Amino acid sequence: MTNPQDAPTPSSAQRPADQLASADAAGRTVADVPAAQTGAEQPEDAVASAGAAPQYPVVEAASAEAAAEQPDGRSADGPSATAPSLSPTSASTRAASSSTAVGVGTAPTAVAEKSGGVVATLFRFQSVFGLLAVFVAAIIFSPRRDGEILFVSADNLANVVRAVSEIGIIAVGMTFVILLGGIDLSVGAVLGLAAVGSAVLMVESGWGFLPSVVVVLAIGLVFGALQGMATAMIGIQSFIVTLAGLQIARGLARIWSDGQGVAIAYGNGPHEAPDSFAILGERTFGGLVPIPVLIFAVVAIAAVVFLRVSAFSRHLYAVGGNEKAARLSGVPVIRVKIAVFAICGLLASLAGIVHAVQLNQGSPNDGIGYELDAIAAVVIGGTSLAGGRGSVAGTVAGALLLGVLNNILALNNIDSNIQLLIKGLVIVAAAALQRLRPAS
Repeated sequence: MTNPQDAPTPSSAQRPADQLASADAAGRTVADVPAAQTGAEQPEDAVASAGAAPQYPVVEAASAEAAAEQPDGRSADGPSATAPSLSPTSASTRAASSSTAVGVGTAPTAVAEKSGGVVATLFRFQSVFGLLAVFVAAIIFSPRRDGEILFVSADNLANVVRAVSEIGIIAVGMTFVILLGGIDLSVGAVLGLAAVGSAVLMVESGWGFLPSVVVVLAIGLVFGALQGMATAMIGIQSFIVTLAGLQIARGLARIWSDGQGVAIAYGNGPHEAPDSFAILGERTFGGLVPIPVLIFAVVAIAAVVFLRVSAFSRHLYAVGGNEKAARLSGVPVIRVKIAVFAICGLLASLAGIVHAVQLNQGSPNDGIGYELDAIAAVVIGGTSLAGGRGSVAGTVAGALLLGVLNNILALNNIDSNIQLLIKGLVIVAAAALQRLRPAS
């Protein structure tokens, strides 16, 4: 019996052709295989298979080496028959064709890049351009009195920004939620709850200004955080969670106020709110700028800075862009979601305080429909409802656009039903622009 260890090892001459072909596929030619491996006894089919490999890279490398060694194009041993050098005529022809190809493609590419940059800029600042367009249209179609354009009067512009302040504050918080890829339908009801809380605590319970404001803000913060916990930890869609939160906040407001509005009177007597609370509804800078506008401006500026410099903002955009990838990257997704909804609830409560001081009352029905206006401002501002893209500056421009539009329609005595129709068309147009926006 023959021992397996004594079996002869196949020689190079006995190797099958497919092994040489696999070596050839690795990028080697027949000339690259050592003689000890190929031998003179290679089968003809193996030699043919190895010879089928393209040898052009070897020839070009040889030509390049020869050209490097001899400036006149000849090799060190004289003219080569196997690796012809590149003649001056062919080199000039290739250079001309190459320059022609570059010249043909450069101009259209530059034009395309320039036009693409213009389009990207238009989409990026769509809310600003839209605000400018609406503002110019408002000036053109504004009614006049004694030759004066009513829209651009100081009092009217102050009323515009004052009316925008509440929606603007809510919209800033809504921007955070939508950047996360969520939605918050409870902000209007939370505003009503905060307005009722402010009125009840100061008028009926006799609390001071500062304790009442702190408690009301804490209520909104906790309410938003609970909604964030339900969304992040239990996994319920934010639409469902905040829809339920809307009903809960509205019910709490009605229970707290016995289903009735609570009027706010100022003074030092019983059932009167402190005079310090009334300051929030006054105007400053010579009576030109309402204090609610200053509150809105401070909130917007703080949010812009926060989203630009904080590490939390990078986590926010990461979760909104791709939640799974953010989680795998170590982003604390649950904490980010809870914090975002808490911020939104806090700002909704702040808007409720501003609302109560401007209307001098707190009613459980306050804030109905405010969530829709806030979402509209965010969408018009260019924030993607899919999350991960948007800015607070765009939201501010979107809120101002809606305020200017409402004001000019009211100045022209346009029917309220027509006003709703026009605002709806503006929102649809803004959403359509988002669909057409090129990917960044």
